[in-house]
Amino acid sequence: MLSRASSLLPWKRRSAVPTALPAGQRVCAIGDIHGCLDMFGHLLERIDEDLAMRGGGATEVVILGDFIDRGPDSAALVELLRAFDADSGVTVLMGNHEAMAVDALRGGDEAMALWLGNGGGETLESWGVPPAVLDAGDVEAIAAAARDIVPQDAIAWLEALPHYKIVGDYLFVHAGVRPGVPIADQDPRDLLWIRDEFLDSKADHGHFVIHGHSATEQVQERRNRIGIDTGAYWTGRLTALCLEGTDRWLIST
Repeated sequence: MLSRASSLLPWKRRSAVPTALPAGQRVCAIGDIHGCLDMFGHLLERIDEDLAMRGGGATEVVILGDFIDRGPDSAALVELLRAFDADSGVTVLMGNHEAMAVDALRGGDEAMALWLGNGGGETLESWGVPPAVLDAGDVEAIAAAARDIVPQDAIAWLEALPHYKIVGDYLFVHAGVRPGVPIADQDPRDLLWIRDEFLDSKADHGHFVIHGHSATEQVQERRNRIGIDTGAYWTGRLTALCLEGTDRWLIST
């Protein structure tokens, strides 16, 4: 069944592969947050309310990457997510925006220019890079300011994020997978960036894929995947897909 918060709607199953979690496990995957801290907090409250009504055991939360850039509160989100330890039941995956940030903060002006063109300026401002420096548009000066201000331990944390997680019949990943390639042999760039080759594929990927990255106003369900990036920073809708046994339901802001 599919639900938005606590109201239930029919779920039309199109799965080409089995879709179940092991008994006693429950997972809520959250799509691309993109610096929208208030929206994320509101979604967590709705998840807590929904799960309290359902009862049962602990729930694992999987953040599907792209939690920084575009929105205003990326630095605060990084600190919040970093605070979850290994026993917290929260898994944070890398998205292409986190990869761009690491490349920019570790690399040269070209990587910084790419990141700035994709929402990195808002993230740097949230870390304390002065708006006047960002507005001047001097990439070299912005890179120098970022090196002085962005904490090195935060960069190291971003750099070490995993690219995917498997639970039961589900594969959680930021962008998707290259069809026909075993998960262990996937190019990390595909896991972070792939679009059409994955989105248009009807292949059995070995697991049912839950992903973000390709934003749409509504959740996209296909026979081998579900995309839950509902464009939080431009639609005002941040979405979680919750799974238990063979059930699925949606919770959104």
